[in-house]
Amino acid sequence: MPLVTTPALVLHGFAYGETSKIVRLLTPELGVQSAIAKGALRPKSRFGATLQVLSEGTAQLFVKQGRELQTLAEFDVTTMRHDLARDVARFAAAAALCELVMRSAPAEAHPEIFQLVVAHLDQFAVVPRERLAAAALAALWTTVGALGFAPVLDRCAKCGAELPDGKIGFSVIDGGFLCRRCVRSLASARWLTAPHRAVLHHLTAGRDDQVDPLPRRHAVAHRRLVSNFVHTHLAEHQTLRALTFWEDLE
Repeated sequence: MPLVTTPALVLHGFAYGETSKIVRLLTPELGVQSAIAKGALRPKSRFGATLQVLSEGTAQLFVKQGRELQTLAEFDVTTMRHDLARDVARFAAAAALCELVMRSAPAEAHPEIFQLVVAHLDQFAVVPRERLAAAALAALWTTVGALGFAPVLDRCAKCGAELPDGKIGFSVIDGGFLCRRCVRSLASARWLTAPHRAVLHHLTAGRDDQVDPLPRRHAVAHRRLVSNFVHTHLAEHQTLRALTFWEDLE
């Protein structure tokens, strides 16, 4: 069983028995891995308080192919991200992003996803509060795209036809915008005006710096859209609790 040293981000963790802890780690070369940190809850554990959600560092893992639970030998923390934990809105966005990755990313090499998530978490800690909503939305949409589920915005998601100008329908089930012919047969389409279409284009491309600070009701509408999209296409209609909490945040 080889010992692998890798950068890692703690996505989730919970107690196992009286003294151990199981953590879900995002890594560049191994994707998402579950690992047991034996003795992590003991007072004099070598892990100390390092295995907190959002902590980043270097993990040493005993990895066995085909095993669902690896063994965590060491975790040398470099970043704890306490600032995110002190702000409900920032922490909610970070938790939603981590849950999305934990539930959707495979256990294989995806260094771009690791880099993307780490960059977004660092941004959440410093972005001005009035720009947090757009930054969080861009983080969720770009991660959805990196996972291979980007919405179709440049043509009709149902028939491939060109899209009209102005107000247009978005179908979560079909995964993108619909032309006028296709949208007529779908009562559940969400209608986006031209300005909101532009906002969605910027967010999915990670250009939240091109989006003006979103009024609360607009931010809520965009959060519901990406949350419904994730629950439909990535979570297979299973509830992601952190994502739902972020979606409903006032």
